[in-house]
Amino acid sequence: MRKWVRDRMRRRKKRTQTSSDSESTGKVGQQKGTGLAPLQPTFLDAYRTPEAEPPPEAPPKIEVETQPESPFMPPASAAEAIGHPAERKPRAPRGVVVLAIGLPGSGKTTWFRRRGVTPLSSDLLRSVLFDDVEEQKYQGLVFTTLRNLLRARLIARMPWNYVDATNLSPRERRQWIHMAKSFGYEVQAVFFDVPLEVCLERNRRRDRVVPEDVMHRMGAKLRPPKFEEGFSKIVVVRVKKGPEEA
Repeated sequence: MRKWVRDRMRRRKKRTQTSSDSESTGKVGQQKGTGLAPLQPTFLDAYRTPEAEPPPEAPPKIEVETQPESPFMPPASAAEAIGHPAERKPRAPRGVVVLAIGLPGSGKTTWFRRRGVTPLSSDLLRSVLFDDVEEQKYQGLVFTTLRNLLRARLIARMPWNYVDATNLSPRERRQWIHMAKSFGYEVQAVFFDVPLEVCLERNRRRDRVVPEDVMHRMGAKLRPPKFEEGFSKIVVVRVKKGPEEA
């Protein structure tokens, strides 16, 4: 009995191994392959198409994208979003700041009076602050107040603003120009191109006389305005020549 059971188990194990081998070959009773590639005729190599080479990779590229300052801002235009903002037309200026440039006695006050203009004047401030137009001890306070008055007019968006001071050098004019442009105003200059001798002669006839040594120092300091300083327009005022000078 035991011998019969062992023979039956041996036959069942053999059938199971034969069935497993058949699944790998597809045919019943065929042994498993050896793993070698099947033989192919050599004449088929002439008809095989060569494999195409892969296209070259494009070089890496960096793109710049501009994000809004706040997530609540509306989306930018397509040109601005990729970092190439479209050209914008320059804004029209809010107004004009006119700087008078010239020595004492060159005719600045007369020029404003003929046009019915009341400029921001250092002499006017001395009279208002110290009740004395000849007060010279507080020059820094006078011109600081003068600049604050102009700033107040620019904040109020007054269209025309005139500053009556000597403004002899580019350094003295720089602060006025910078302030005006920071508020979106254009700056014009009125240059009183009057010889020092004429200014000295007029100064002698004035009620408030400037010492002649001071006039000479101011004449040496005077520099004509240039467009490179930031002026959009320069008006030159000269003395009318007499018949003997023509």
